[in-house]
Amino acid sequence: MSKGLEIRLASRPQGLPTMENFDFVEAEAPQPGEGEVLVRNLVMSVDPYMRGRMNEGKSYVPPFEVGKALQGGAVGEVVTSNAEGYEPGDLVLHMLGWRDYAVVPTKHATKVDANVAPPSAYLYVLGMPGMTAYAGLVDVAEQKEGDVVFVSGAAGAVGSLVGQIAKLRGAKKVIGSAGSPEKVKYLLDEAGFDAAFNYHDGPVRKQLAEAAPEGIDVYFDNVGGEHLEAAIFAFNDFGRAAECGMISQYNNESPQPGPRNLMMIVQKRLKVQGFIVGDHAHVKDAFFSEVGTWLAEGKINYRETVVEGLRNAPDAFLGLMRGDNTGKMLVKIA
Repeated sequence: MSKGLEIRLASRPQGLPTMENFDFVEAEAPQPGEGEVLVRNLVMSVDPYMRGRMNEGKSYVPPFEVGKALQGGAVGEVVTSNAEGYEPGDLVLHMLGWRDYAVVPTKHATKVDANVAPPSAYLYVLGMPGMTAYAGLVDVAEQKEGDVVFVSGAAGAVGSLVGQIAKLRGAKKVIGSAGSPEKVKYLLDEAGFDAAFNYHDGPVRKQLAEAAPEGIDVYFDNVGGEHLEAAIFAFNDFGRAAECGMISQYNNESPQPGPRNLMMIVQKRLKVQGFIVGDHAHVKDAFFSEVGTWLAEGKINYRETVVEGLRNAPDAFLGLMRGDNTGKMLVKIA
């Protein structure tokens, strides 16, 4: 029997998580039952939504359990199969990351082809972040040709794809906010944004107004707070906001006041809609068709921030909370 590392939730964080919230446990590799495969994980994802799962309480996805391994997207190699159609050596995408070995029911696994794209791409451009970017922009915000699009958290995994997809779908102008000069440079030089600014350089409202003197039509929100308030000021009539995340609020120990200009939602007849990617499975085929084609044609640029070693996954997650990543934050396990 092989042994492998599992990273478990030791305690629920108060405010910003710390290393004390994680346990490192060596565990025997489990044996697969009927319809299951034993997978040795190769690469895993850390994502902002995981912070919410560390809290107790009802949400759109069950919270992590104290004393048990965390969960998240991973691609691994089948070691042992007890399921028809799966052989040792097959690569599968699943949601049991944060461990070396996982027993995965094949109904919750998706085979992936490393000849089409690298395994990590199935955790990024062709995975949940890519689908989130596409569904939020196309299905929720109903982006149209000629729109001016503003993206907050634009240098992250989702935001950097939103801007590129918007341009490929005919946006007139795409504007991004990010948290460092290096990230602003990435947005302009590599991700194809028309304008970008560092939100540390001054009030977001002022910088957005300078970048979009004609106003904005679509806002893809990953940050909330001051960014959402600025977007509401900048919106043209009948603007649409896709509320994907509010990372500026995730580690607050008490609720912060909301935007002070909510009356403008009425005055400007705005559509402001929160969304969870799992509710938009009906656009999955269109996503794979459009984004998969653009990726194959070299029209999608993506950057990965890779942390080596499963033991360093908590560091990667804490770095994600600080905004250390450009593009997708990944952990290379094996």
